[in-house]
Amino acid sequence: MTNGRPYLFRCPNCLAKNRIPAHKTGAIAKCGKCATTLNTKDLFLAQPVMVTDGNFDTLVIKSPLPVLLDCWAGWCNACALVSPVIETLARDWKGRIRVGKLNVEANPVLTTRYDLRSLPTLLVFDGGRLRDTLIGALPKPHIVQKMASFL
Repeated sequence: MTNGRPYLFRCPNCLAKNRIPAHKTGAIAKCGKCATTLNTKDLFLAQPVMVTDGNFDTLVIKSPLPVLLDCWAGWCNACALVSPVIETLARDWKGRIRVGKLNVEANPVLTTRYDLRSLPTLLVFDGGRLRDTLIGALPKPHIVQKMASFL
């Protein structure tokens, strides 16, 4: 996805959005507002990250990128249908959106906090805040359309 477009990278300290030129990804960067060092290696995650009750704040709330969080369970057939789409989106959106997966059975704190009763549920976070909730086995074009404003 290095098409020359800059990456928007949110500072974990002050939450300011910083533009990182495509040719400078992987280099040490500093926030233009507060001068915090930005770890641009997060731009290169091409697969979903596994989110848990323990790492949620680090991977989602303090994420430098918007986050699409797939909430699933092993017994959920619809979740199994959505999983390949989520994997594809993680590759397609590398450097633009962080894609995560949350097993609701293994993470009761987050399951309760976000009242995850219908599966699959996709939660969209940006700047540490929940911005949107998508429920059900949605087709890829629908998910892409909903996420367009975050790309």
